[in-house]
Amino acid sequence: MVEPALSTSQIVVQVCLFVVAAIALFGGALQMFLGQPDTSPRLDNVHRFMAGVYFSTGLISLWAAITIRQQGFLVYLLALGVLLAGLGRLVSIGKVGLPEPAAVWLGYLVPELVLPVVIAVAHYASA
Repeated sequence: MVEPALSTSQIVVQVCLFVVAAIALFGGALQMFLGQPDTSPRLDNVHRFMAGVYFSTGLISLWAAITIRQQGFLVYLLALGVLLAGLGRLVSIGKVGLPEPAAVWLGYLVPELVLPVVIAVAHYASA
């Protein structure tokens, strides 16, 4: 039996989740490998722990993208997680300033604030 084609809104959600997955898988693996340079063992430990959480979010996003037809509320939870990560970055920028090079960190921030909205709206439209 051939399944019907994905709707445009499902494709948008799927592409966004693939982007989130790629960022989280690459970023999580890189941060797990690099750790937190020039810091205490405690902060490096927390950094690598969070890298594992980041990487696992990538796996969950990848699975949700591949199985998009079966996904419901999980998509909203993933979008919320990305949004909260972006808000955490905003709090950090407000408290301790924008890291250098600024363009790189703003390049991280913008998708973290935009993608969740796109994902939630497109997923709602596909329901």
